Formats: sequence, C-alpha cells, structure tokens
Amino acid sequence: MQFKDYYETLGVPRDATQDAVKQAYRKLARKYHPDVSKLADAEARFKELGEAYAVLKDPEKRAAYDQMGNQWQPGQDFQPPPDWNAGFEYSGGDGGGAEFSDFFEALFGRQARTGQHAHRQAQGQDHHAKVFIDLADAYHGARRSIALRMPTVDAQGHVGTQERKLDVSIPQGVRAGQHLRLVGQGGPGLGTGPAGDLYLEIAFNPDPLFRVDGRDVYLDLPLAPWEAALGAAVAVPTPAGPVQLTIPADSAAGRRLRMKGRGIPGTPPGDLYVVLSIALPPANSDKTREAYQALAQACDFDPRAHLKG
Repeated sequence: MQFKDYYETLGVPRDATQDAVKQAYRKLARKYHPDVSKLADAEARFKELGEAYAVLKDPEKRAAYDQMGNQWQPGQDFQPPPDWNAGFEYSGGDGGGAEFSDFFEALFGRQARTGQHAHRQAQGQDHHAKVFIDLADAYHGARRSIALRMPTVDAQGHVGTQERKLDVSIPQGVRAGQHLRLVGQGGPGLGTGPAGDLYLEIAFNPDPLFRVDGRDVYLDLPLAPWEAALGAAVAVPTPAGPVQLTIPADSAAGRRLRMKGRGIPGTPPGDLYVVLSIALPPANSDKTREAYQALAQACDFDPRAHLKG
C-alpha cells in the first residue's frame, strides 16, 4: 500500500484554510469531471480528488491525518502504525457510500462507519477514541487520567487540535478491543438535549514480557539446559505477581505449559501460557569448554537426525 499526500493531490499547502481546500477541490473537480474532461485519466483523477477532499474537508479526518506528520513521501510503502490514532477523539461519521483506496480504508475505515450511536433526536453526537493501557490495569483495575485530542477550526479556517483530560476507571478484566462508555462525555446536545456519550476503545501498551491473545497471555521463559533436561521449579513472573512453576523433565524448546485461570480475569478467565526456550551458557572459559566436551562424549545425541531421512 502506498502513502497518499492529499494536500499534493489538491495542490494546497498543509496550512491551507478549509475554504481554500474547498475552492481547490471545486476547481479541479470541474477540470477532471468524466462528463466534461477529454483526458484519458480523468476518471481516475476525479476519484483521487474526491478521496482527498473527503479527508481534508472534514476537520476530524484532517487533524488525524495531519498528526502523522511529514515522515512519508507520496508513493512510499506505507502501513499505519498500530497506535497512530491513539488518544484522538472523533464523532460518529457517515460512510458516504463512496469507494475509496486501501490507504483511506486503513486510516478511516472504522472511523467512517461508527455512526451507529450518533444523530439521536436532539442528543449530542457520540464520540470515540482509542486509548492504551498497561496489561496490569486489566488484571487489577485502575483509575487513570487520560488526555484526548479533538479537532478545532479557528476563525480563519485553519484546522488544529485541542486537548482535554478525563479521569477514567479501568475495570478489572477489560480486554483489548472492548469499548468503555462514558455517559455524557460526547458532543453537546442541541438546545436542551443531553450530551452524547464517549466510547473508549481499549488497547494494550507493548509489554516487554507478555503477549496477549483475547484473554490469554503468553510468556517466553528461558531455561538452562539442565533445568529442561532434569526438571526444575522456577519462579515465573505474571501480571498478577510471581508464581512457582514446575518444569517437567525432558522439556523441549517450544513446549507450552498452561497456567489455568492466570490470564486476564473474566467469566471465565483466560489462561497464561509459558513457552519454553533453552538458553545455552557461553563456552567462554576452559571450565565450561571442558564441561561441553564431557557432555558431548557422554551423550549419544544427534540434533540433526531428523534431517537424514
């Protein structure tokens, strides 16, 4: 997938006002409209213009697009970072029914289809934001202060962002992808109508030890060769605190040991899987080299026997 510079498509600078964006689109749309233009690429250019305008005319999409900065060039291979829109607050949008590029869908596909909670009679729009929490918060529950950014348009028509902070209760057992509803924290209502709600989509910060799959949690556990061969009792970290784990004798690298119910809490809770690996001591002294030589002589072992047919 290639990066698209919507500003370049419309021929406007990144600090262009909303009126300037509209004027540039109208001028180019007349030029490349398939019913008017005789150019061979008129239809393709017209679709590109429509997609660029769909983003830049919308302060929410434009502000989110802008926050990625200038680190990509048009045509450069691109994949949006998983947290590119974290902490960015937006209202429910409409899909518009248009067919846009994979680039657009990768950035705005879900955002453009989140209007199911919006547009109630006299009630403010519901807002949405993605927030990252630590895995430990899902185990214990927590109260966190989060900062959200919302788009703004100043009197001159320039798009920017403003920040607001909220204290949020993270319930024990929350999962990645789950939405927390904050009643009345969305857009203001019309007249005397109530405010909309704010929906926070939960994601986990990268953890140096653990991986998460649904409610299950995975840990890679290095073992010394003698622990794997002879068995051992080792202390294993978990997000809820260390526990003792019995390593069966003759354990091979890649073996998974299940710790039932020690994943993310819930009904039922997830499991914690310990994935074993073998860590070899370095042969960096005469003593350890002699130990390896003695082991080689004592063992009738060929680790590549399965490759010989």
